[in-house]
Amino acid sequence: MPQYTPPARDMQFVLHELLDVGSAFSEMPDFSEIDGDIVDQVIDEAGKFCSEVIFPINASGDAEGCKREADGNVTAPTGFKAAYRQYVEAGWPALACSPDFGGQGLPELVNNCLYEMLNSANQAWTMYPGLTHGAYACLAAHATDEIKQTYLPKIVEGSWTGTMCLTESHCGTDLGLLRTKAEPNDDGSYRLSGSKIFISSGEHDLADNIIHLVLARLPDAPAGTKGISLFVVPKFIPDAEGNPGERNGIRCGAIEEKMGIHGNATCVMNLDEARGWLVGEPHRGLPAMFVMMNGARLGVGMQSLGLSEVAYQNAVAYARDRLQMRSLSGPKAKDKPADPIIVHPDVRRMLMTQRAYTEAGRAFAYWIGLMIDKEHHHPDEAVRKECAELVALLTPVIKAFITDNTFETTNMALQCYGGHGYIREWGMEQFVRDARINMIYEGTNGVQALDLIGRKVLGDGGARLKRFGKLVEAFIKENAEREDMKEFIEPLSDIGGKLTKLSGEIGAKAMQNPDEAGAASTAYLRVLGHTIYAYLWARMARIALDKQGDSFYDAKLATARFYFARLLPETAWHIRAARSGAESLMALDEAQF
Repeated sequence: MPQYTPPARDMQFVLHELLDVGSAFSEMPDFSEIDGDIVDQVIDEAGKFCSEVIFPINASGDAEGCKREADGNVTAPTGFKAAYRQYVEAGWPALACSPDFGGQGLPELVNNCLYEMLNSANQAWTMYPGLTHGAYACLAAHATDEIKQTYLPKIVEGSWTGTMCLTESHCGTDLGLLRTKAEPNDDGSYRLSGSKIFISSGEHDLADNIIHLVLARLPDAPAGTKGISLFVVPKFIPDAEGNPGERNGIRCGAIEEKMGIHGNATCVMNLDEARGWLVGEPHRGLPAMFVMMNGARLGVGMQSLGLSEVAYQNAVAYARDRLQMRSLSGPKAKDKPADPIIVHPDVRRMLMTQRAYTEAGRAFAYWIGLMIDKEHHHPDEAVRKECAELVALLTPVIKAFITDNTFETTNMALQCYGGHGYIREWGMEQFVRDARINMIYEGTNGVQALDLIGRKVLGDGGARLKRFGKLVEAFIKENAEREDMKEFIEPLSDIGGKLTKLSGEIGAKAMQNPDEAGAASTAYLRVLGHTIYAYLWARMARIALDKQGDSFYDAKLATARFYFARLLPETAWHIRAARSGAESLMALDEAQF
């Protein structure tokens, strides 16, 4: 059976030593009373819930799955409802929500810490509250006061959960093709009819009500994405007292039979003149929904970070215990018939890759979380603007880069087990299956790469990219005279220069042929992702260099050196691939495939 221990020490390293969250929070009036001790207490209590309550029902939930009854009602796996009740009773849904609606008002970064551990413990279970938090953010930003007062207190207390209903069978990412219709009623509500697929947490028995955020078209809607409106469609229509009342016309038509995350009900949701209420302006539903969609992209990055951590922990534990062959340099466990496999260089390669990607992913995700808090709460408008631009640039990277890396690292964790990794009882194959979906939903990683190169880099002439570049340049300049930092500063400077040059080359070629941007996009995202990780690993290495002699910091420094020696060089062939152009990709006509 797998195991999980919350990585509190490494989380604290990122929070306090890398990001100095105590000082950062003190600059924001809304968080000025939140210090490091409070953050550590939250991590400690959250870790207990994750490891003791939802981790033990992860494997059983995967094996049992969700069950749909003939009437469309769905039952989550055994233990899921009881665990959710404990989650609500402890106040976790309210952690990063506004006190205006009953929330605790803690920073989004602290919520990220919670969600890393939740996802390590049980990704399928975590999707129920995770999507709910996204629905909260969307309604808080765009709904009328009446809708906010009706729904948000219930969502914040956890008695109602949320979903987002976008995809239809004939369209995935291209939402401009959606057909779900919304007809106006005389009372200001609308009648929605259509069918949505792949709706995570679409139907279940964990909460008293489920609030669906649904994209649909009004009768006068123009074609394409400019004709999409957003509606809130509850499973039970709230009565005059705000409690669940009449059953609405939205029901689960089927549960998708899927490769992983079996404990989450991924549903076909049918709307038969379901009553809904407009959120935001007519025909402006997509910009409103992007609040939830962007939050979901960051959330998917957190899902993969969590999986990477738990898979790594188990791979290390197995590699320490599994005896097989002798070390090439001579026996290490002379009192045993063979050495543990952790002595073998190729096993070390897999373990170190997992460790390096996981620790850099944590630094990246938490750094983004802090910037989101500054974007919304910092008193200086210039700081808010800078953080907003960096978050916009880095959102597709955090979704695609972390999820790609985690699929690689969970596969490596499985590989460390050899044949046992392929057997269900050890848990590794579930981590691989669960990790695979993260590269697909909330926009495939190819779509993230197109968004990055098209909208976020070329779309503003590289302005956002230059903001990130200035951070890197400042760090390089600050440490240029440190002899012990040269092994990190020189490759960081090198990849930064190559990224700048590559960005300009792609932009020039794309002006002549737009396919050039698409052809380079995935490789380009990998290059930018590695540049970000190199920047963060260099920062972490500097901290570790100043505290050598302590086992924790020595390990951090060794991992940084491994990253620069073994993983960053991947960028060489990605740069070459990005420069190769569109011609080789587009050479065949459709009939030749």
